Amino acid sequence: MTALRLTFGLAGAVLLPIGMAGVVLPLLPGTPLLILSAFCFARSFPGLERKLVDHAQIGPPIRAWRQRGAIPRPAKALACVALSVSILAIAVTPSPQPLKAALTAGLMLVMAWLLTRPER
Repeated sequence: MTALRLTFGLAGAVLLPIGMAGVVLPLLPGTPLLILSAFCFARSFPGLERKLVDHAQIGPPIRAWRQRGAIPRPAKALACVALSVSILAIAVTPSPQPLKAALTAGLMLVMAWLLTRPER
């Protein structure tokens, strides 16, 4: 096993349980982490990647992303809420204004990109 394949396998193994937790915990982005986990497993352990893609609950969002770059509407809504909460948290922290502005702009760009993705 090459070092790169081992690295991808380790990353997939770390991302998978965090992504699974994100499926049930609010404000933890489960779907993107599961997509990244499947990406890593595709390059290290294709059998594990196939199990993720074929799974009844977590497979459809992974397949939708791969086929159409689609993000389901509920996932978009939850992500936008989480991004908005983060922006508000940044606003009330005692940090330098340039840092606050940069972080807020970055989060707003992520939100804009997210909203441009297809839903189906």
